[in-house]
Amino acid sequence: MISKKTKYAIKALMVLGRNYGKQPMQIIKIAEEERIPKKFLEQILLEMRNAGILYSKKGAGGGYSLNKSPEDIFLSQIMRLIDGPIALLPCVSLNFYRSCDECTEEHACGIRDTFIDVRNAMLQILNDTSVATLINKEKELGFSLDD
Repeated sequence: MISKKTKYAIKALMVLGRNYGKQPMQIIKIAEEERIPKKFLEQILLEMRNAGILYSKKGAGGGYSLNKSPEDIFLSQIMRLIDGPIALLPCVSLNFYRSCDECTEEHACGIRDTFIDVRNAMLQILNDTSVATLINKEKELGFSLDD
């Protein structure tokens, strides 16, 4: 299950993605639009800014904007940034590998082998799904800011 922090990060990126190429957005506007607590959102946006995903501008007309196109920001990148490992077991993680304490023959472990398949299927989807993909999917499903 993804954390609330990751879900909020994705929602904020979608708001900024719909606003891509326009003026920076203030935190309060993003928070209100997505019903995210402002203080929590500030931490999330700062983390994404420090990772180079967002750009921030201070002063009049300031706020946050995407540092790159919504087509170039993928769910796998966001999930790893905010939550760390995507894999459900440490022994199948590509970036955060740790052997399981109780495992003596990792190469012959049926659980590990199955969860490698799960990881690969999940990563395929997360690596292929960009912020733009999610925005387009919402349009297809009838999402409207006017609702």
